[in-house]
This record gives sequence, structure tokens and C-alpha cells, in this order.
Amino acid sequence: MAPATVRELLEQAARAIAGESARADAALLLGEALGASRAWLVAHDDAEVGAGQRLRFEAMVARRRDGEPVALILGRQDFWSLSLDLGPSTLVPRPDTERLVELALARLPRAMAADVLDLGTGSGAIALAIRSERPDARVTATDASGAALAVARGNAVRLGLDLRFLHGDWFAPVRGERFDLVLSNPPYLADDDPHLPSLRHEPRDALVSGPFGLDAIKAICADAPACLRTRGWLLLEHGNTQAAQVRGLLHAAAFAAIETWQDIEGRDRVSGGQWTGPGC
Repeated sequence: MAPATVRELLEQAARAIAGESARADAALLLGEALGASRAWLVAHDDAEVGAGQRLRFEAMVARRRDGEPVALILGRQDFWSLSLDLGPSTLVPRPDTERLVELALARLPRAMAADVLDLGTGSGAIALAIRSERPDARVTATDASGAALAVARGNAVRLGLDLRFLHGDWFAPVRGERFDLVLSNPPYLADDDPHLPSLRHEPRDALVSGPFGLDAIKAICADAPACLRTRGWLLLEHGNTQAAQVRGLLHAAAFAAIETWQDIEGRDRVSGGQWTGPGC
């Protein structure tokens, strides 16, 4: 194997990966292979890379060229103010989901320690972000995937955040309990969604929810009233074409103050409502 410099490897990788983020992706992967920062790569672009590090880098580039997200290759992703470990059982947290966290924090009561429930927590991104901002909140996170919960628990321990994690499908592990706020980024893609091939490296069960992508949201809307206190909120992330349908499901479940909010790109992304029926 002929010697190659940092600059040469970055150029080769960017051509192999292609796309708008190719150069940035290449730099992240080479930094990981070398244990070096982006600043170091820039300052030492004429440095030769050892054979072992080059092989590791090229293996990561091959995975990225196959469509695997950089976050899964690295095994971590920044979300909110946190750095989260990921795994094959977890979705990559997206910036759009930070909007769900913002809306949740704005609706938590300030005069009391609120009870919060995150359904389908995955890596724990949403629940951990809320707990990091509201140390007084009692946060519970559920997931049907034991492997995902193991990742979420590991993130909580590493970040020093105290949460309750429960294994089970949606509300099943918390039957009989009441919360001030329930939120979820559930699966919302249709079975034949054209984006699925590009998402093949992420767990399908966390992405797909029936022929119209609404099965999970429908189930959550129907069951949420039994787990909400009076004036508690339900907030749901969804696809940018699903807002009207999600508002309809919230209306059918007798929620009030139903509204849709947009993400950072101005697309409909979160819908929710307030429970004003009987609770505790």
C-alpha cells in the first residue's frame, strides 16, 4: 500500500462518498480513524497516514458509500446539548426532533415537579434532553426494544441523568399511572414510503407504522387520555404531510387546544393537544 497524506485521503474519500456532505463526512471519519480533531486535519494535511489507520478509514468510507449514516458508523450523535451513544437498534436523532423537546419544555408546569413520559425512547434522546433541562422533572421512558433501552440506559449513566426506563409497548408498562406530559417521536412512515431504501441501516420497526404511517400515532392518541392528568399535554412528532390527520386523531380522542408546529425548515412536524377531561 503506497503512502498517502491526509489531504489525499480526504479527496479520495469525498469522491467515493459523493453528495453535498461528502467532504464533511470524510473529515469526520478520518478524524475518528486518526483520533484527531478537524483542526488537526487542516493543520497537518500533508501528514502521512499509517497503513492500519488508513485501512480503518477506508472501511468506514465503504460503509458511508453504502448509505450508512455517519452517526451509526461513529456510534454517536449530538442532540440538544448532549452527546449520545447509538446502536443498531436505535434511530439517529435528527435536529427536527429538537423542536419536540422545545415544545415539551414550554408546557411543563414550573410550580411543581412534573411527571413526563417519553414513548418509544430509542437512544433516550428526548427523555435525556428534557431531564437535562428540568432536573426536577420525573421522567419515564418506555420502549418495546430491550436493545434500545440498554443503549438509553447507558447514555443516562454516562451523562449522570436519573431516569426511569421501562420495557414494553407504548403505555403498557405504565398502566394506572398519570403524567403531566406525554410525548413521542413514533414510527410514522408508510410501509411503502420511498425514503425507506435510504434508511435501510436504521431499525425498520422504529420507522414504519402501517399502510399510511399512522398506526402508532392512532394507538397513542386513543390510549393517552387514560395516562394524562387533567390539563396534561400530548405532543407527537410526525411526517410533514400528516398534520391534518394527526389533528383529526387528537380531536377524535377529545383533546383540546389542538395545534401543529413547524420544524426548523418550516415544515409541519409536531402536533399536540391538551387533555381537559377527567384525570387526577
